[in-house]
Amino acid sequence: MPDLPTPQDAAEAALFSECWDAVLSYADLCTSGSAAATQLATEAFTHGVHEVRAAEARARNTGRRTPGLPRIPLLLNSVRTTAAAWEAHGQGHRLDPDLRLWLNSEKADRFTGPPLHRPIALRGLRDLQAADAALLWLVEVEALPLPAVARRLGLDPVAAAEELGEVRALFRARCHRSHLDTPMDAACRTYARLLDAVTRSPGADTPEDLSRHLAHCAECAEAAACLRLHGGGLPVALAGGVIGWGGLAYLERRRRAAEAGLGGGRSQAAVDTGIAENREPAPRIGRTGVLVAALIVSGLALTVSLMPFGPDGDAAIPPRGDAAVADRPVAAPAASSSPPATTRADGTLVSPEPEPEPTRTTADARPDPEPQGPTSAPARVVDRTPEPTRDSPRCAATYTLDNEWPDGFQATVSVTTTEPLDTWRLGWTFDDGQRVTQMWDGTADQRGSRVTATAADYNRTVAAGGSVTVGFLGSWQHTNTAPGTITLNGASCAMAH
Repeated sequence: MPDLPTPQDAAEAALFSECWDAVLSYADLCTSGSAAATQLATEAFTHGVHEVRAAEARARNTGRRTPGLPRIPLLLNSVRTTAAAWEAHGQGHRLDPDLRLWLNSEKADRFTGPPLHRPIALRGLRDLQAADAALLWLVEVEALPLPAVARRLGLDPVAAAEELGEVRALFRARCHRSHLDTPMDAACRTYARLLDAVTRSPGADTPEDLSRHLAHCAECAEAAACLRLHGGGLPVALAGGVIGWGGLAYLERRRRAAEAGLGGGRSQAAVDTGIAENREPAPRIGRTGVLVAALIVSGLALTVSLMPFGPDGDAAIPPRGDAAVADRPVAAPAASSSPPATTRADGTLVSPEPEPEPTRTTADARPDPEPQGPTSAPARVVDRTPEPTRDSPRCAATYTLDNEWPDGFQATVSVTTTEPLDTWRLGWTFDDGQRVTQMWDGTADQRGSRVTATAADYNRTVAAGGSVTVGFLGSWQHTNTAPGTITLNGASCAMAH
């Protein structure tokens, strides 16, 4: 497996950062496992970067731009062509079975056949100027916020919405011209201009005969999807026509990642930290800072609510020694006239040096719901740390660092359970400040250094002896050590190294 190419400059480093997430996401759709996805993505990314470099060299030497795709769809096409090479050279067993069927069908031939027979969306995007094509793709398919795309492309954020509208109109015009240039039979030629008129106006009704024709002619239906800018169908037309197989699934993945704030995370960070513009990073308070502040305030409020109050309304002041044991759960005190050796804020007893307790059942370990004692009994201490219950599944976990680059990495977490699961939740803690930027086969939620991965709809149930696997991309600085413990539904798993 080839290594990722070394960035030649800061601009290419930003390119690697913003495009790798997309390439790996599509490669994961095309393959049968995370290891194969990583290899396919690496090979395709390497070939695609060499293609970008060659095109830029030709442009410098000739002074003329060769029509081509923006960087992300170009690299996604490289994933598809690399997968076709795998199929042709005996590695097809590592690909998704549906992709293998598609690669051996006439649908795949359209992307490599005569230019006038290629998908209209692909031809229309190639005909746009590079900046216009990038703007259209990043907003419509990658689902990135328009202000972020404007910053990335160096556009005026105020005028970006108007410019996006103009680019959509240009794309429609290019697709209309491509449709007219496509060799077609007499029936399709008859409906070509009517199709243009009907799709141009949002309120226009489609004649019944044209509707029947579109139901039977895939080429004209494809053209209609590209020409109809209203109704929200443009992203689907772009993804399906430019990527080919798996375009709709890729589109859905990118939208979900963008909605979760994970899509394009490192690429936007590259712009905001000055990589793309060669400037000093500007300090800012992100969502993590807001979350930490909220947790601190909530913790203070919880502490106050648990403090016992005396008859005069004054809060009881604990002795100084309480701070060392404030976070340890203790049993509720029994009524006693002897003074305690060490008291907590709620009046519970704590031995200065507690002896190891014998093994207890879950019911015995819980505090008495109605502790005995005076009428003004202190509030119970509730330990909110999740503990495995008696029916928690036994499990074995592995953490694999699949790939790593200067500011990011890819990893896989796999857990095998001995008992069937109706749903699952994986958890681990990063010790070096790593951040998850994108996850597949699960939904990521990170609070500080703690990461929780919950099941997707399609892999929620797991049979006894089965495995749960999630892959993700992350960012790191200085060091990137693996988590020491992984939990399944709150129970710690045995780590396999």
